[in-house]
Amino acid sequence: MNDSKLNEKAWKIRPIKNGIVVDHIVAGQVLNVCKILKILPGSEKVVSIAMNVDSKRLGRKDILKIEGRKIEDVTEIAKIAIISPDATVNVIEDFQVKEKGQVEIPSEIIGIIKCPNPSCISNAPEEPVKTKFQKEKRGSEVFFSCLYCGYIIYPDEIASAII
Repeated sequence: MNDSKLNEKAWKIRPIKNGIVVDHIVAGQVLNVCKILKILPGSEKVVSIAMNVDSKRLGRKDILKIEGRKIEDVTEIAKIAIISPDATVNVIEDFQVKEKGQVEIPSEIIGIIKCPNPSCISNAPEEPVKTKFQKEKRGSEVFFSCLYCGYIIYPDEIASAII
């Protein structure tokens, strides 16, 4: 059977009645978004994941649907924004989009990213200091600099630094 004869509806992810849809995730980052939202193996939530889907805006994107989940913690939104600044979060109620929001990277990120510099004061066990990073931008590139030691974290390493 050739591809043009396949019933496209059979391949779509089923709609969710109530929950959230995180769309426009940077391709390859959906599993990191799952970790942020604590959707781990053994979770009882109904979860649909689409990876490397065609996107007019991004070229390729990932999508995450979670039945029965809400986002009430702004830290979760900040973490998603850090790894996927173009992501949107849609709140679904009775199969309809009730609310749609664009994530936004905060200008100052406190206690969300671990500084990779082992000499940073935020990593000293005798100094209970929360990490602090500043969002910086050069052209279209976004990166994060530690306010204590100046260490710079670039987008390709940010997911592994999220606490």
